Amino acid sequence: MKDVLSLIPRTASLQNARDLFDRFFEDEFLPLRGEKSWAPAFDISENEKGYMVSAELPGIDEKDLDITIAGGMLSVKGEKKQETEEKGETYHRIERTYGSFQRSFRIPDAVDADKVDATFKNGILKLVIPKSKESAVKKITIKK
Repeated sequence: MKDVLSLIPRTASLQNARDLFDRFFEDEFLPLRGEKSWAPAFDISENEKGYMVSAELPGIDEKDLDITIAGGMLSVKGEKKQETEEKGETYHRIERTYGSFQRSFRIPDAVDADKVDATFKNGILKLVIPKSKESAVKKITIKK
């Protein structure tokens, strides 16, 4: 143990370690901050009738959402726009995320894309994607 401790310079202090830690968490070092990137949370569930998808999209306007189903993929694109800065205001910190996002999920081909029910209320997107008749469970009997 003494050999490992001898590798630490005697001039190092806890304050130096704290400074390094604090500098790491400054805004310019966090790549997922601001308008660069963000990904909303999604929940996907299934029952005998279809698939339910819900997403938390606070601060997004319904007109800024684009939802498509094509080639077995459900894609949700959107943009959360930053509020315009008022003249004379000085921001000391901006921690909320803004910008565009896109999330895509593979879904079974046996869905009825023409009957998808989409609702958006209080920042929550809900999609109900019904299964098509071809996706019904079929019992296979073994021939004797």
